[in-house]
Amino acid sequence: MALSDIFIFFLAAIVLFLWWRYWSVSGKGPNNLPPGPPGWPLLGNLAQIILQGRHFVFVVGDLRAKYGPIFTMQMGQRTFIIVTSAELIHEALVQRGATFASRPPDSPIRLLFSVGKCAINSAEYGPLWRVLRKNFVTELINPTRIKQCSWIRNWALENHMKRLQKEAYESKFVEVLSNCRLTICSIIICLCFGAKISEDRIKIIEGILKEVMLVTSPKLPDFLPMLTPLFRRQVREAKELRKRQMECLVPLIKKRKAFVERGENPNGEMVSPVGAAYVDSLFKLEAPGRDGLGDEELVTLCSEAINAGTDTSATVLEWAMFELVVNQDIQQKLYMEIVDCVGKDGMVNEEDAEKMPYLSAVVKETFRRHPPGHFVLSHAAIKETELGGYTIPANVNVEFYTAWLTEDPDLWVDPGTFRPERFLEGDGVDVDVTGTRGVRLVPFGAGRRICPAATLGVLHVNLMLARMIQAFKWLPVPDNPPDPTETFAFTVVMKNPLKAVISPRKAIEEN
Repeated sequence: MALSDIFIFFLAAIVLFLWWRYWSVSGKGPNNLPPGPPGWPLLGNLAQIILQGRHFVFVVGDLRAKYGPIFTMQMGQRTFIIVTSAELIHEALVQRGATFASRPPDSPIRLLFSVGKCAINSAEYGPLWRVLRKNFVTELINPTRIKQCSWIRNWALENHMKRLQKEAYESKFVEVLSNCRLTICSIIICLCFGAKISEDRIKIIEGILKEVMLVTSPKLPDFLPMLTPLFRRQVREAKELRKRQMECLVPLIKKRKAFVERGENPNGEMVSPVGAAYVDSLFKLEAPGRDGLGDEELVTLCSEAINAGTDTSATVLEWAMFELVVNQDIQQKLYMEIVDCVGKDGMVNEEDAEKMPYLSAVVKETFRRHPPGHFVLSHAAIKETELGGYTIPANVNVEFYTAWLTEDPDLWVDPGTFRPERFLEGDGVDVDVTGTRGVRLVPFGAGRRICPAATLGVLHVNLMLARMIQAFKWLPVPDNPPDPTETFAFTVVMKNPLKAVISPRKAIEEN
């Protein structure tokens, strides 16, 4: 370690110690922060998280049982207010949504990939966020555009079915998550850039953007930013990844711009008409505080759309297929609903998927039993306020632990059982997934920062699930039953990816 590094380390240690002394008082002290677990000097509760060897999302579940509906964790220099009760989550996100609608400060690495928070998810509550969100909803989520782009989903799902059959023939089983990720990623790439590209290029884009998600997940420098100079290697690697991300996506953006402005399309790659791709709307978008959107911002906004739409939807599909593989009676009931709606050979389209109540119930129960995220994205108060009788300082991390809502026996009957029927008759009938009327199941967040692409994500999940169940009977791999153990990889996925044997329905019925 260089002499300058040693000096920086000791200087940071002194400042951190003084900071810790100032912030360590919580619960009825001068700061009136919610109570929470005692922490170590300098590191706060970060040391306990590291020593447990488990991801933060799993540790919080244990702390909730001890510290209740709202508690504080000192994560290095960062103060985290953890909110776990339905009443307080609804109060903060819905009833007082404007107060809690901002985002906490980001690390240098996250700022690198968001181009200084020029993204819908990371932008602070204000004019830039409003413009970016409104444009996204107008261009991608309106019913006319969804219908206009149905051919993209049909094209991607046709390739998806062929790939499943090929993999089943060669390996005797299929891996669910990787196939679903690739298909959804191909859909969203086409929605963003209006381009049909090869599967190999889609895999490259998918791989790079997965790396981006992982490198921007919270790391040690995020909690101890004063030690950032000691993590120069990580910053250098992040810059190299950003360069690869730019080199991967800028050519698509430039080809699309040439097609939009001059009609150029030498290799026929651009297949959506002008105005039908998300990036078309960004070329001349006036973003407050920005002198136009350059390649850096365009790459960030398109990457955000691809990552947000791909990872969550694919994770939900894997967990849904897990439940259908281990619960063959539920799978059969879903298959019969599909047959009743479109027949054995009819193609399930968007309108058909909306007419299937049991399909919707299976997807909702998957969101409830296996929420892809245990928290919504981090929030921050725009000014000092109170929640649950405690002080919430401005700009600290306010983390809403929504996974507990889906397990709470006060909100659900037999919450550990996968039972889609609860959403047709029972405790789930009146559930509002937007959280407006109350928060019991909020897979997309709630209030002003609710995921703007929620309807599109649910459409992709419903459509893919219906097509896969209609075409194949899904069975466990012999002597290798599915393992529901969880792990965290941006979303909460199966530690051992789901593998299943598929049998074409036609072949079964002919026999």
